[in-house]
Amino acid sequence: MPVQRFDRPPVQSIDRPRVPSDMAARRILLILLTMVLAFGASGEVRLALLEDGLDVWDIVLLLLFLPLFGWVAFGFVGAAIGFVLLMGGNVSGFIDPPPPRRRITGRTAVVMPIYEEDVGEVFGRIAAMIRSIAHTPGAPPIDFFVLSDSGPEAGRRELRAWAELAAGSPIPLYYRRRDKNVARKPGNLAEWVRRFGGAYDYMTVLDADSLMSGPAIVALSDAMEARPSIGLIQTVPLVIGATTVFQRWMQFANRLYGPIASAGLLWWWGGEASFWGHNAIVRVAAFAESCGLPELPGKPPFGGYVMSHDIIEAALLRRRGWSVHTITVNGSYEEHPPTLVDHAIRDRRWAQGNIQHVPLLGAAGFHWISRLQMLVGASAYATSSLWLLLILTTLAQQLHILNDPAAAASTRDVLILTVALLFGPKLMALIWALSDPERRRSFGGTGPLLRSVAAEIVLSILMAPAAMLTQTFVIVAILRGKRSDWAAQARDRGGIPIDEAIRLYRWHLALGAAFLLIAPFAPGAAAWLAPITVGLLGAPWLASLTSRTPRRPEPGTLPLFAVPAEPADPWLANAKPLAA
Repeated sequence: MPVQRFDRPPVQSIDRPRVPSDMAARRILLILLTMVLAFGASGEVRLALLEDGLDVWDIVLLLLFLPLFGWVAFGFVGAAIGFVLLMGGNVSGFIDPPPPRRRITGRTAVVMPIYEEDVGEVFGRIAAMIRSIAHTPGAPPIDFFVLSDSGPEAGRRELRAWAELAAGSPIPLYYRRRDKNVARKPGNLAEWVRRFGGAYDYMTVLDADSLMSGPAIVALSDAMEARPSIGLIQTVPLVIGATTVFQRWMQFANRLYGPIASAGLLWWWGGEASFWGHNAIVRVAAFAESCGLPELPGKPPFGGYVMSHDIIEAALLRRRGWSVHTITVNGSYEEHPPTLVDHAIRDRRWAQGNIQHVPLLGAAGFHWISRLQMLVGASAYATSSLWLLLILTTLAQQLHILNDPAAAASTRDVLILTVALLFGPKLMALIWALSDPERRRSFGGTGPLLRSVAAEIVLSILMAPAAMLTQTFVIVAILRGKRSDWAAQARDRGGIPIDEAIRLYRWHLALGAAFLLIAPFAPGAAAWLAPITVGLLGAPWLASLTSRTPRRPEPGTLPLFAVPAEPADPWLANAKPLAA
């Protein structure tokens, strides 16, 4: 697994597969529609600002507004395309894993890197997956590897759980713990590839909270064997196992809004899809020759080992000619962080990793779609800071300039368009769910579904300002050189006390109070700032209340955020914690 260079393109491993003739047209359409919306809205804002002549504040506002509105428009256009595809029953543009039609000759390894996880939870999931694999007809030779980076104490518990489970396992189950946690998860995988990868054709990569059924793993192995030009197939996992209010909220959003967003992505990604680091299958030889990650020059957080390795690995595979696909397949699942605070902690690592990609945008040989995916990933976190700057700039403008009626009307039109683009995908997902009787019943019926969507929208509006400020602090910390360590991720919590939440969100309260104090001096500004002010002042209570585990609903009633029932596969029902 040689270390790759970013200053010159490598020799192509295979001939680039033929790209569907309409793929370029799809991507051009996506970009053109985004530009029409972004420049149209920016033009309206510019005309409004020209009413009293452009000044420095106006220019700053325009420079902030265009990329931010473009970001919103890009997401809306992708979701609208996904909506049209789903409503028409046509989600072409990506491959479907064929059912096994012959004996698969290639060997598959399932690898699960773990770090200081709950041992009983992890090995409970492993036990369920092993049983599912063993009972899947036509399964190729499959071995399971647990790759630990935990410390000695956790390692001893892991070793005991492994020994007990491996003794009766119907397929080979291996355990390896590294003494030195070099390069985190990508280093863990790279070491496995160098030591054991030559014995396997395919590698199914999991996270500690992943679940994949035997039929899903076998179908992915069959798809890889049937298409030798594919280097990686990423599945779209469903969120399961929600217990807290926050998890149920996120699970509902994943199940209702996810299909439309995914269908849109698959439509224009084609064979240049991305990699999310888990619930995916990789061609081991392709990964070994393409994805050896170098240590980036400079000090962390920009230099050092690559943190968000997955999107770079997909780009490196594509650089050598291998195609990368994303598919929807039954039997692929993951869990979500239990609270808003834990979600923010995970976001902190992702933010540093994605911003670390910015210097790599000019790396030699990357496909332009790979560069776009890296740019989108990095800008997802930068937009929070830009939104805050836009709010402060607009506020400063309104505090110093008399409102002009014509300008106010124009900007009000833009505000209405912005709201439509932000909430349009949610409305489209609701229409899609209501359009099919079976799908509608799976979400609890029309009434419960409408109530859940209404609650989700309110919670999203309240969460957005808190997330904006939190991510701004994260960006500032990264730019100041503060690195993010790889801490064990919380999978379960007993709730966040309100006093702890107030301490964690004290700066959100301070900014919300500052916006509140502005009201007597700028009532117009205070009016449009109201949702942001309420979200900032309510952040501690939102974090605390949604961290709780709700009581069981009364018999015959449906809880808020009902989702389609978990698959009735016995293997999933068996994914219970084991005694550590």
